[in-house]
Amino acid sequence: MSMILDDAATKMAAAVSRTREEFSAVRTGRASPAFVEKLQVEYYGTDVPLQQLAGFAVPEARTLVITPFDKDSITGIEKAIQQSDLGLNPSSDGVNIRLNFPQLTEERRRDYVRVVKQKAEDGRVQIRNARRSARQELESLQKDGDLSEDDLVRAEKELDKVTHAREAEIDKALDQKEQELLEV
Repeated sequence: MSMILDDAATKMAAAVSRTREEFSAVRTGRASPAFVEKLQVEYYGTDVPLQQLAGFAVPEARTLVITPFDKDSITGIEKAIQQSDLGLNPSSDGVNIRLNFPQLTEERRRDYVRVVKQKAEDGRVQIRNARRSARQELESLQKDGDLSEDDLVRAEKELDKVTHAREAEIDKALDQKEQELLEV
């Protein structure tokens, strides 16, 4: 029983951290490597995350500088950025790629808030899925006679407590990201 609860708690914690990672990729008014580091770049016929091909620097609040480790990958990186849904236009000097982040409009900020809320809901769904699978395992243990009715009720209460705590973490992260996005 405790192994099932521990496994569910681990899956829920992973869902929270994944959701926070996805939040960091949603653009605010400031430049951050998190926006582009997961972009897949075609490099010698293979798709590779940008973070494995280049280093990042933020010299100014609205400028991100990407320095590829291999100069031959510059065109692939530029192409990946242009094809992404970030709305950024890379400029290259042959050594570095500069990304200038324009000031966000109010409408664009609201769009990003909607995107973040959807990502938060996806995280909550992952948490609920972990809870459901743990409940099914607990119920099958009870049917097999390995778990008493009282233990099942106690385990389900514990599972619900962990679920609510993880959902609260996602809600807190959502509130922080929403404030960050709406900050002018």
